[in-house]
Amino acid sequence: MTSEKKHGAGGSTDRKAAGNRNNGNEKKNTNRSYKNTANKDTASNLRPDRPDSQKHRPKTASAVSPASAEDVRVGDTIVVTVKRIGINGEGVGYYRRKAVFIKGALPEEVVKAAVTKAEPGYLTAEIKQLEKKSPLRIQPACSVYETCGGCQLQHMSYEGQLRAKEELVREAFARYTKRDNIPVRPIIGMDDPWGYRNKAQLQVATRDGRVLTGLYEAGTHRFVDITGCPIQHPGINSVMQTVSGIVQKLGIPIYNERTKRGALRMVVARVGTESGDVQLTFITAGNELPNADKLVALVRETLPSVKSIAHNINRENTPLVFGETTNVLWGDERIREKLGDVELSLSPRAFFQLNPQQTLRLYDAVKEAAALTGRELVVDAYCGTGTIALWLAPFAGEVRGIEVIADAVEDARRNAELSGASRASFHTGRAEQLLPEWVRAGTRPDVIVVDPPRTGCDRKLLDAIAAAKPKRLVYVSCNPSTLAKDCAVLLDAGFRIEWAQPVDMFPQTSHVECCALIVRSKE
Repeated sequence: MTSEKKHGAGGSTDRKAAGNRNNGNEKKNTNRSYKNTANKDTASNLRPDRPDSQKHRPKTASAVSPASAEDVRVGDTIVVTVKRIGINGEGVGYYRRKAVFIKGALPEEVVKAAVTKAEPGYLTAEIKQLEKKSPLRIQPACSVYETCGGCQLQHMSYEGQLRAKEELVREAFARYTKRDNIPVRPIIGMDDPWGYRNKAQLQVATRDGRVLTGLYEAGTHRFVDITGCPIQHPGINSVMQTVSGIVQKLGIPIYNERTKRGALRMVVARVGTESGDVQLTFITAGNELPNADKLVALVRETLPSVKSIAHNINRENTPLVFGETTNVLWGDERIREKLGDVELSLSPRAFFQLNPQQTLRLYDAVKEAAALTGRELVVDAYCGTGTIALWLAPFAGEVRGIEVIADAVEDARRNAELSGASRASFHTGRAEQLLPEWVRAGTRPDVIVVDPPRTGCDRKLLDAIAAAKPKRLVYVSCNPSTLAKDCAVLLDAGFRIEWAQPVDMFPQTSHVECCALIVRSKE
């Protein structure tokens, strides 16, 4: 799932595992914060701080290639041959058998790099000079690629990106399951890896008297204008640019994070890829949206594609985009979207996959893995707004979705009604509690589907799945590392992995989705 979908944080597992890979024998192979910090785990979160005597040693910027990895200090220059791409899009190589993570480096490149962090198990460094360039290196299409942080791989050819992501999946399985024979299929990429994102959640700021929409550079308060973002749907870019001009014309005060003054914090736009209809939400730091009536009038006059205008209130100092209160200013509360034959009704806060084209391919892999004949009971254990459950419902005897967020369950029920999915029902609760209750009552699922947050499945759910003994488990993952870790638990519980299908849902980024078919071993 995307980094927006669930609230679990994604860990930088390459760094966590680096200490176990210092022998140099490398195995083969989206709720994004509006501050743009998702999937940006810092090394300080992954390793204990070194003692002050080690942590604050004098920089030796002139030093080149210390004799031992243990002698390396911050500021030293080292030469590294990059082996692969890491889970956050960084280049991964080794210096004297110690793992080195270098932002912007590509496989097969020889890099002269300045060390920025020296930890017992790994180093981080930044490129000073490319002594040998990769043939996969290209000029990024975006002018703010280096500062925005929303993409991590625009400097790599798309063919290279696909190869690297497939390798991430293979390497994760090998590392965490201790098996080199997991059947990983060739990754499914996009024909055109641009303009695919159907939703933008952007900060609003002023610069030189102009109102702009964009993101904050990762880990900073520096605003980056992303007008014309090449991975956003063109309709989103057009709407955002027009809305910025309207907000400027009306003099709506922009919220300032430092002074805590102003009103408008963010603008969120979603486009229905089937209809072209746009849903627009203005997020303020207080109860009021100044000049709301004029704002609505000008949006309606200049943007006929906008069918819904809402106002969300988020007073909290939080990375979460939305607050709890949303009021419709004009139009329908929801816009219609269609995914194959599944009809969806999306409120401003409802989750929907950001790349519908690739979602169809991912869900087709889910359908293949489920191998339904029309008689099976399917349980979707992290059902969200019901898209996977509804995708499978026409082919199953019964589908039950479980979701902890009550609003999402209501959306799922509404979507089931729109789609005429009489065989689907949705239940509020935790799957690790409801699934065992159903099994004890004599209802044992034939197929279980999980699509968890980046942190993976709750261990109690894995235990419940093992106890339920479904014929098939379909695991949809947005984090290869937690997928592989959970598979290791399931393998020990008597399951086997039939195949894994990577899907590139987010070209130009380091993210990769995967659908894995897991079955019970013969007893």
